[in-house]
Amino acid sequence: MSAIRRNVQALLLVFPLTLYMSVGTADAAVDTPLNLIDDRGHNVRLEHPARRIISLSPNITELLYAAGAGDKLVGVSNQSDYPAAAKSVPEIGGITGLDLESIVMLKPDLVIAWRSGNAVADIDKLEKLSLPVFVTEATRLEDIPRLLRLTGQLAATSTQAESAARAYETELQQIKRSYAGRQRISVFLLVWHQPLMTVNGAHIISDIINLCGGVNIFASTLFLAPVISAESLLKADPQAIISSVLPESGAGELWQEFLHIRAVRNNHVFFVHPDLLHRQTPRMLQAAKVICEQLDRVRAG
Repeated sequence: MSAIRRNVQALLLVFPLTLYMSVGTADAAVDTPLNLIDDRGHNVRLEHPARRIISLSPNITELLYAAGAGDKLVGVSNQSDYPAAAKSVPEIGGITGLDLESIVMLKPDLVIAWRSGNAVADIDKLEKLSLPVFVTEATRLEDIPRLLRLTGQLAATSTQAESAARAYETELQQIKRSYAGRQRISVFLLVWHQPLMTVNGAHIISDIINLCGGVNIFASTLFLAPVISAESLLKADPQAIISSVLPESGAGELWQEFLHIRAVRNNHVFFVHPDLLHRQTPRMLQAAKVICEQLDRVRAG
């Protein structure tokens, strides 16, 4: 796969269309109806905990494995490559389009979608086929354990889901304590370079920047994933630049145009792998630790 193709796929994961073991000791499935509210505010009813699940995004696939429900997956979206066991599950398309025929043939009793990543039209098509669709969205780091617990309820794997959620919450609190009160550092987050794209303050990635004592210089922009001009970046003059664009895509050459920015001038241009930063899963804390260390390097001068 070319570097550019991989970056575009990673980009689709971070923007709207606008631990791990494959199986733990799962809770015994009880044939009790479930009624749960998804992140659209819709009530989703299941006659029993899900036994045949389809995931419509790589981050949902990861969450299912983390919650002990990996063995219930019968179909996953393209690019569901973590953990390794996910690679052996049949693919059913992705956020650029679903293979509805394959989905129906897999006879799922639950489809889990990503609100800002999957097209509303695709979700509507699935529901018109009488497939129950549970839509999720994480906008803050605290949403990850909430989604783990919901997944555990849906799949009757609450014991492992609760364990994963608590481990995540413990680690998150440790990071918060470690970086509380640190000197604030202005940050530009680059998620694509042709054109320049970033995230605003409503995005979960911005929450990571805040956690580490950073200030997202484009937090106040209207759109979740705005395109910004070179002039606005020069004017903001960030102290740090964090890129999630794979280096082999040629984004490094971009900074020759911005030699007057403090971050470039002081060699405070950093990289975080998009699989850690863009996917709304427990691995976001790995990205947080990397970013926190990078901002400490800026503080050290």
